[in-house]
Amino acid sequence: MKQRSILLVLVIALAAICVPPVFGQATGSVKGVCKDASGNPITAATVEWFSQETGRKYTLKTNNKGEYFSLGIAPGKYKVTLMKDGQQIFNFNNVPVSVDEAVLDFDMKKEQQQGAQAAGVNPEELKRRQEEAAKVNKENTTVKSLNEKLAAANTATTAGDFDTAIATLTEATQLDPTRDLIWFKLGDAYRSSAMKQTDPAEKAKRLDSAVQDYQKAVDLKAKANAEGTNKNPDAPKQLAAYYNNLAEAYAKGGKTDDAVKAYTQAAQTDPTSAAQYYFNMGAIMTNSGKVDEAIAAFDKSIAADPNRADAYYWKGVNLMGKATLKGDKMVAPDGTSEAFNKYLELQPTGQFADPAKQMLASIGATVETNFGKKKAAKK
Repeated sequence: MKQRSILLVLVIALAAICVPPVFGQATGSVKGVCKDASGNPITAATVEWFSQETGRKYTLKTNNKGEYFSLGIAPGKYKVTLMKDGQQIFNFNNVPVSVDEAVLDFDMKKEQQQGAQAAGVNPEELKRRQEEAAKVNKENTTVKSLNEKLAAANTATTAGDFDTAIATLTEATQLDPTRDLIWFKLGDAYRSSAMKQTDPAEKAKRLDSAVQDYQKAVDLKAKANAEGTNKNPDAPKQLAAYYNNLAEAYAKGGKTDDAVKAYTQAAQTDPTSAAQYYFNMGAIMTNSGKVDEAIAAFDKSIAADPNRADAYYWKGVNLMGKATLKGDKMVAPDGTSEAFNKYLELQPTGQFADPAKQMLASIGATVETNFGKKKAAKK
């Protein structure tokens, strides 16, 4: 009985020795370097290894040197695609992976040369195409960075954090000083921040910075418009808006004459919005106590848009500033009652309707509800 037990143990032991070993599936590794047509690393890109046999996909990222690497890739044939910002750059088919390391580089300069040779493109033409592609790639990279900074600056401005907006936009101008919109936005940030300052010297300094930045925006936009490089049909309107904000910065800095020149430029650049720009001019003249100049500006606004009600009202207000007393009666210059009545005709319930009626009453004039309408002919 004891011998049988020993034999049984030996049989089990031998059987165990004969059991074949079970291993996990062997895998390989992949690596490579990705470079653009200029030889620069393609960073933050995606390298997708797609198994043409199983449909399994491995998604890898390139580092700041354009390199990628991964372990644990199942052996087989793969389609390998290089992508950046959702756009496919290049791909290889039937790339083998074994248990050894597979090296696959993306050299776009080399691929372009090979493609050009196959298409019969001469070296000079290939060089031109590569330079053009590099230029486009650089432009796209710059535009992306500028848009990110613009978005960050807009967020800061909305939150009232003008200093952060100024710092961000200043970085953008250093990245590319030829963008008029960036200078315009920087001018806006300085102008807005100036109005928050309690120190008069700091306020004046920031307004001066705003003027300088707006002027750079104006110069760049005007040059592009004159050279015909700006194909945007709204380019004149944009330039006029630059002049308008430049004028406002001048006005807030007490430089009224410079403001008038800028508003005039805005009106001449975009006649369709001239009524607004002349109205703005009239407003700063009113605030500066320059009555005659204000009246002239509001007349220009009315000429550009005869239905601009507020221009009539403020013209009337300035005319009232020239009124005189004869005894106990106030005598206003000609055109005063007409201005207020025209406002009431256009805006009978507008925000200035009550003040307009009070002004008319103060000079002994009546509210003409049918002002400007022809009377019916008598039969």
